[in-house]
Amino acid sequence: MHLPAQPSDVHDSLPTRRRLLASATGITAAALLGLGATGAEAATPAKADPAEPDAPEELFAQARLRTYKSRRSSSWDRTGGNADAIPVEPGQTATLLDISGTGVVTHIWFTISTRDAMHLKNLVLRAWWDGEATPSVEVPIGDFFGLGLGEYFVYESELLAVAPIKALNAYFKMPFATAARISVTNEGTIRTNSLYYAVDYVTLPSLPDGLGRFHAQYRQAAPCKGWTSEWANNGSPGINARKNLNGEGNYVYLEATGKGHFVGVTHAVEQNQDGWFGEGDDMIFIDGDTLPTINGTGTEDYFNGAWDFGSEAFGYQHQGAPYVVDPERLGGRYCLYRWHTESPITFEKSIRVTIEHGHANHRSDNFYSTAYWYQTEPHAAFPALPAPADRIPKVFAAGSAAGAAPVPGE
Repeated sequence: MHLPAQPSDVHDSLPTRRRLLASATGITAAALLGLGATGAEAATPAKADPAEPDAPEELFAQARLRTYKSRRSSSWDRTGGNADAIPVEPGQTATLLDISGTGVVTHIWFTISTRDAMHLKNLVLRAWWDGEATPSVEVPIGDFFGLGLGEYFVYESELLAVAPIKALNAYFKMPFATAARISVTNEGTIRTNSLYYAVDYVTLPSLPDGLGRFHAQYRQAAPCKGWTSEWANNGSPGINARKNLNGEGNYVYLEATGKGHFVGVTHAVEQNQDGWFGEGDDMIFIDGDTLPTINGTGTEDYFNGAWDFGSEAFGYQHQGAPYVVDPERLGGRYCLYRWHTESPITFEKSIRVTIEHGHANHRSDNFYSTAYWYQTEPHAAFPALPAPADRIPKVFAAGSAAGAAPVPGE
């Protein structure tokens, strides 16, 4: 194709632009190489400023050589065959890790084959550090991995992930100075045919000072008992006018004594009433404060979403609602998580982490939660684990917003 002649000013400008570009490029390159205007200066490389800081550690982190020893305890077939799982009979406890010495558990993986439809609630994960008498971890296995309603779903977060198919992964760092023991107990009535597991850990000559021990605690309120079942909707004047400044009646995620920091929570909800369950604020009481040290603005806000999550599932590094089914309806189900790894919530003497169930605790939905934290030992006694049958989610008759009589005084 024959191109038409270009205007003379365009042709005339091209050499000028090239000369300017070459000049600028030469200046820039010289500056970057530390070259001056004369040949003598060009031959002498620039000297490093002795006051200049070292390169950042993250530049070398992956390449820096480690001195720990990598180890794993798993369900591999000790005969060399392919039967790489263990059965767990009803009432039986399987010990997954039982070692003496110093180290850190870095990763736990499970997958499970069983006819028990509620095995995520019936199998209980426990862990003890340094020979303690009571476990620092005591949680139904599904709840520990964020599956708080006994159902599987796939999601990914910074500390927990569930991969296809039914692969449970935890990445909390769990240090121990003298011993570590981890077990799974079948508290149901049906045999677990195949429990596959892997506990990855490292051994060390010693631990540095200032390390807390990892803890995880299960709680539930099924249902949370609201102060009324007679309300038209969450925005009813008689509901919104109710005050709650001190957290009275709040659902409790965690109560702990000692020095430590709160890492986060997984929270499952089954709705016993229509409407949005999450009008409740988070309230965190630190070191004996009688009023909340930290006060939030709503359940979806605490889990770093907004506006009822838009009734949509989502999952990110620090926060998520990866499981949302029939939202804002009787029988609706949610699984949520929030990690405070960007800034763990510290306490010197005690912490009480709570959240309202509805504004000022007016609703009566089912809550199931696991709190995760690090602290000095000894830890306070855990609440008794509910009986297996009581851990199974089910809808309760708790009143409903739909067609209900108004709150007195509206």
